Amino acid sequence: MRAVFMGTPEIAAVILESLLASEHEIIAVVTQPDRPKGRGKELAKSPVKLVAEKHGIPVLQPERIKAPEAVAQLKELAPDVILVAAFGQIISKEILELPKYGCINVHASLLPEYRGAAPIQWAILDGKEKTGITIMRMDEGIDTGDIICAEEIPISPEETGGSLHDKLAAAGGPLLLSALRQIEEGTAVYTPQNHEAHTYAKMLRKEMGRLNFTDSAKVLERWIRGLNPWPSAYTYRDGKTIKFWSASVSYEKFDACPCGTLVSVKDGMLWIMTGDGILQVKELQPEGKRRMTTEEFLRGYPLEPGMVFGS
Repeated sequence: MRAVFMGTPEIAAVILESLLASEHEIIAVVTQPDRPKGRGKELAKSPVKLVAEKHGIPVLQPERIKAPEAVAQLKELAPDVILVAAFGQIISKEILELPKYGCINVHASLLPEYRGAAPIQWAILDGKEKTGITIMRMDEGIDTGDIICAEEIPISPEETGGSLHDKLAAAGGPLLLSALRQIEEGTAVYTPQNHEAHTYAKMLRKEMGRLNFTDSAKVLERWIRGLNPWPSAYTYRDGKTIKFWSASVSYEKFDACPCGTLVSVKDGMLWIMTGDGILQVKELQPEGKRRMTTEEFLRGYPLEPGMVFGS
């Protein structure tokens, strides 16, 4: 098929690489405009743009994909299909109806669960044991289209947002190629979603990473994994930010004390009181310092039980 690919972040770039290694012809890529990034605020290309340029694929970067000039460009390209993965803009009905085979989307959840912007992280934050990739034919709703196929991916107890992202990215390309074969052969089955069963994965924001030690240790441990690598889980110590990168949970009993209190320093971990159980911090990053094990941190910054995190 002659396809236009729409996508922006790393997961979309991995899927694009799979498509470029297939028999399908990617005639153009559409991605978000270059955005300021980092401390210097220099314009940065999206991961999808970098892949497209590496392979010599034309790149379109409209501020609004609905704009008449953007729609005109797509009409001129006359693709058989438009393939979409984490593009980041709402696609109009006019574009949805433009290609012969419609617009086909790769979504990183088992729809109708976790429609929306951050399905990978929310599956971990909510304590799910599995998630997956869904290929669907897009309609005018947000992730509401008919499902063509899906693949389950287990979530391990040590899973982070980053590791799950990589698993789903690796699965997305092959599953999309399978769906395209079914579409070409006329064997694809388009199954409507159960809209009453849908859940929504709202966008992640940096402030979400602040840990609330009145939550249970189990919830806090998931929060640390789910928000790794971004926006990351953090708290405060003496007015300075400290990020927690890895933790475990203990139900060892300690004398009653306020949530957030450091109750012990042993086994190379910080033991912190929570609303239910003890959060054992194994890896952290003080403000202005590199990421390190708690054991390394304690060699340079010895802490005494009784101090309270959070302010």
